[in-house]
Amino acid sequence: MITINRIALTGAATLMASPALAAKGPFFSLANTDFVVTIAFLLFISVLVYFKVPKIIGGLLDKRSEGIAAEIDEAKRLQEDAKKVLAEFERQQKDVADQASRIVAQAKEDAQRAADQAKEDLKTSIARRIAAAEDQIASAEASAIKDVRDQAIAVAVAASREVIAKQMGAAEQGKLIDDAIAEVDAKLH
Repeated sequence: MITINRIALTGAATLMASPALAAKGPFFSLANTDFVVTIAFLLFISVLVYFKVPKIIGGLLDKRSEGIAAEIDEAKRLQEDAKKVLAEFERQQKDVADQASRIVAQAKEDAQRAADQAKEDLKTSIARRIAAAEDQIASAEASAIKDVRDQAIAVAVAASREVIAKQMGAAEQGKLIDDAIAEVDAKLH
């Protein structure tokens, strides 16, 4: 029904066209080229309508518009996915930046602790070395004092021996030897 209305409307528009009214002579004559062109045009339109060309073209256009709508929907979906991926990457980048900041802060703390520990270890080592040096000095001093005493005793004993040897006679020496033997004998038993 719609197709017949379209044909009638098209035919009416064609008959009312100004070139058709501008021709000389009777319009409904085969000698009038405008009439022949109008008839040919109407036949052409009728053939197109008979073979359902407008419906086919409409179907193709509808199919194309559905394809375009599907592509637009796909593009919107891809855009949303891209936004999600971008947000995820930005979040990960922020997380990585935060983690890097934490690592740097931790490294600074570790370095400070290590420096403080090294200072303490150095102080302890220096204190131990000073104590060891003082012990060595005290030991050397004690050794020197002992050596000086031993030397003084040896000199005193030698001097005493000479003095005693010069002043003592043989009888006194024998008595000293007997007293020394008795003293050793008493200490041993």
